[in-house]
Amino acid sequence: MGVLIRKQKGVALLTGMGKLSIVGFLVSFTAAIISAVWAIYIDSFVHSMMIVGLITSALAAVSFLLYFLFIPIIQKNSKSKLFSFSLLAFAVAYILFAINRNFYIFLFLALFSTMLSTFKITCFGIIVKDKSNKKKLTRNEGLVYTFLNIAWFIGPLLAGYIADKYNINLVFALAAIFTFIGFLFFKRSRVRNKNIKKRADTNVVKNFKEFFKTKERRLAYILGGAVNLWWVFIDVFIPLLIIRSGLGEIWVGYFLSAAIFPLILFEYSFAKLAGKIGFKKVFALGFLIPAVIAVICFFITNIYAILGLLVLASMGLAMTEPTTESYFFDILKGKQELRFYGPYNTTISVNHFIGLGLSALLLSILPFKYMFLLFAFFMFIMVILSFKVRKIIEDKK
Repeated sequence: MGVLIRKQKGVALLTGMGKLSIVGFLVSFTAAIISAVWAIYIDSFVHSMMIVGLITSALAAVSFLLYFLFIPIIQKNSKSKLFSFSLLAFAVAYILFAINRNFYIFLFLALFSTMLSTFKITCFGIIVKDKSNKKKLTRNEGLVYTFLNIAWFIGPLLAGYIADKYNINLVFALAAIFTFIGFLFFKRSRVRNKNIKKRADTNVVKNFKEFFKTKERRLAYILGGAVNLWWVFIDVFIPLLIIRSGLGEIWVGYFLSAAIFPLILFEYSFAKLAGKIGFKKVFALGFLIPAVIAVICFFITNIYAILGLLVLASMGLAMTEPTTESYFFDILKGKQELRFYGPYNTTISVNHFIGLGLSALLLSILPFKYMFLLFAFFMFIMVILSFKVRKIIEDKK
């Protein structure tokens, strides 16, 4: 608990990492409840699983561009101020989502939210990195991700219940409230980040080339993105499979919460383990588990058995989710995170685009069950690539 609480003159106080963990929980809770209904919300406009995939993949493509375009803004401004702005703006956006009934207004709000996500994700990651001792970075990433995943465990349950008993618009209203609470807590926590570069890297093409110039950054980019690739499958398409199997929205909440539970239990432990033994074996086993389980699911027709196996697959994600980001930070030098952490996060957008786009294409010609083979193939590739990572030991004690 020392990473969360310290004592000063006999009074227990939250550490900077403890405050960030709570902020991460609040922010992730809103993302979790929105994610649980996002695909269903879009489907209410378009009534097509394939079009849902196309819309979300298009938003991912926009996000990719924004991460590079916003590098100068990230470099030249306070990360804490940009993060605060993104939270406040998100609160307003969620209110508008709650009252909107027009498809084209939804598209505008979705694009606006995509822009805000760029600031939110990049700034929060840099703040966590800057508040961490290098020897404890992976452990701190594991701690923060554990709090994030607790939110992702609770959020879908609540969102599924509200959507099932009331309506999806109420879920967006709740997200607005908790985002605003997160904004207030972050402001009162007085966590500051003045890691600012006066001469910003404004050349988008040069930034793109420089980021992908080294083999290590390319490898970290691919492995980190694979985690998001799997969650695209879980968060977007499995909820639609649940609904089309005749189960209600509450089952979407049950499943998404259950899928997070292994991460809450084991993510911090695996993060500490990776810091001590290195990343290679942890990555390989972490990607192998969902790959094998996805193949098994291809041969099963019982929806409950499929959902249960996919929950077990999350054990592998507990090994890779925080550790892939820690590995990326560990291979950087100096203040390269100001220039390269934003581009690194485009791996989220790229893998969302790949996962959603290829899934939409596959669903246009083959039954849903072939999705399991597609994502198993993705994960098996990551197993092979895992053996190419550099041996880094953060904690040599």
